[in-house]
Amino acid sequence: MPTTRLIPAFKLMRSAAAYWRGSEKNPQLQRIYGTAWASRDDLKAHLTFLEEAEKRDHRRLGTELDLFSFPDEIGSGLAVFHPKGGIIRRVMEDYSRKQHEAANYEFVYSPHLTKAILFEKSGHLDWYSEGMYPPMDLDTEYDADGQVKRQGAQYYMKPMNCPFHNLIYSARGRSYRELPLRLFEFGTVYRYEKSGVVHGLTRARGFTQDDAHIYCTREQMAEELDRLLTFVLDLLRDYGLDDFYLELSTRNPQKSIGSDEVWEEATEVLRSVAENQGLELVMDPEGAAFYGPKISVQTRDAIGRSWQMSTIQVDFNLPERFDLEYQAADGSRQRPVMIHRALFGSIERFFAVLLEHYAGAFPPWLAPVQVVGIPIADEHVPYLDEVAAQLRAAGIRVEVDSSNDRMQKKIRNAQKQKVPYMLIAGDEDAAKGAVSFRFRDGTQDNGIAIEEAIARVVDAVDRRIQV
Repeated sequence: MPTTRLIPAFKLMRSAAAYWRGSEKNPQLQRIYGTAWASRDDLKAHLTFLEEAEKRDHRRLGTELDLFSFPDEIGSGLAVFHPKGGIIRRVMEDYSRKQHEAANYEFVYSPHLTKAILFEKSGHLDWYSEGMYPPMDLDTEYDADGQVKRQGAQYYMKPMNCPFHNLIYSARGRSYRELPLRLFEFGTVYRYEKSGVVHGLTRARGFTQDDAHIYCTREQMAEELDRLLTFVLDLLRDYGLDDFYLELSTRNPQKSIGSDEVWEEATEVLRSVAENQGLELVMDPEGAAFYGPKISVQTRDAIGRSWQMSTIQVDFNLPERFDLEYQAADGSRQRPVMIHRALFGSIERFFAVLLEHYAGAFPPWLAPVQVVGIPIADEHVPYLDEVAAQLRAAGIRVEVDSSNDRMQKKIRNAQKQKVPYMLIAGDEDAAKGAVSFRFRDGTQDNGIAIEEAIARVVDAVDRRIQV
C-alpha cells in the first residue's frame, strides 16, 4: 500500500522493540501494532468491543472478585480456587452431577498417574507424547554396588481419562443387557502447554474434565449420540448459554489410527446427528483427534465471541486396542462402540467462559454470595442477623456487613462484588418485620415482608434466572 491515506480508518494500538530476524546480534527495530477498518464507525465498534472484552477478562475478574489465583510457587497454568471461586465451582459441579444421575450415568474415579504401559496401549505415547509431562522413573531397586536389582517403571501424569475408563469396562465380563454403559468422572488431567500459549483458566496445564465415556452397540450408536447431544445442549442452556453452532472435525490421514471404513461410518453418523439438531454445522477438515471424528459444540457469549464448549467423539479404535467386548444376545463376543464426551470441556475453562459471559455478575444460583444484609446503623445488625439465619435455613448464601463502613460504602462494596441482592434494614423495616431490596443496577424495592423477601430469593435461585 503506497500510503495510509487509502485506509479509511485505522488506529495504532501499541509498539514494542524487536531485533531484526529475532537475533540480539542484529539491529533493534521498533515494531508497531495497529488495526484498520473500512469506516470510522467500524473502527469505533471494534475499539468498544476490545474495551468490553478487557473489562470481562476472567483473569482480571478473578482477582477483583477474589475467585482464584496462579501463585508463582505452584507454576504457570496451575490455578488455585479461593473460597468464593470454590463455591461457584462446587455449585456448577453439583448441578452437573444431579443431571448426570438423572440421565443414568455411573460415577467412577481414577488416579492422577499411571505406568507408561497404559498410554502405550492406548496410543497416547505414539500420538500425544508432546502434550504430556515427562515420565517419572520409580521403584527401581539397587544393590550395595549400585547395580540394578529390580527394574522399576516409568509413570506419567495422565493427560486423558479414557484409558482408565476402558480398564473399568474390562474389569469384568459385559453383557449387551448392560449397554449403553455411561461412565462419568470429574477427572483432573495434566497437559504440557508451552508457556507462550498458557492463558489463565482457558489454557491451563492442570485442569478437571467432566469426562464421560459411553459404551454401546453399533445399533445403539445413532440414538445414543442424538440423546447425548440433546443432553449437552440442554445442560449448557441451564448455565445461561443459548447461542450455539456445531463443528464436525474429520480425519487427519497423517495423524490417525483405524481403517477408512470405520472413520467414514463414524463421521456420517455424527453428521446426521448434528443436522437433526437444526443448528448451523461447520466443517473442520482434518481437525479430529487421532482415534475418531468429533462434534464440537461452539457457543457465542454475551459480546459475540465464539468458544468451544462440549466435544462428542466416536471411537471404534480404542475398544480394539483394549480388546473390549460384550456378549451379544446370540452368545457371540462383539466389540462395543466407545463415545468420548466432555461437556464443559474442562471445569476451569467453563468457569472462565461463564465469568466473562456474565462479566462477573453471576445469576443468583451461581453467585458465591447471593444476599448481603446492609444495616442502616449498628443497632440494626441483630435484626439482619435474624433475617440471615432464616435465609440460610432456606439454603441461601448470605452475609451481613457489620463493618464500621458507612451504609453507602457497604452498598458500593456489595455492588463491586456483584452480589445479586442487597437487603437493607432500618428502624421502620425492623418495626414492620420487613427489608428493602436493592439490586445490582441500583433500583430498590422497599418495605418487603421477610417471608416474601426470602421467597423471592429462593424462587430466583430455584429457577436459575438472572436478576
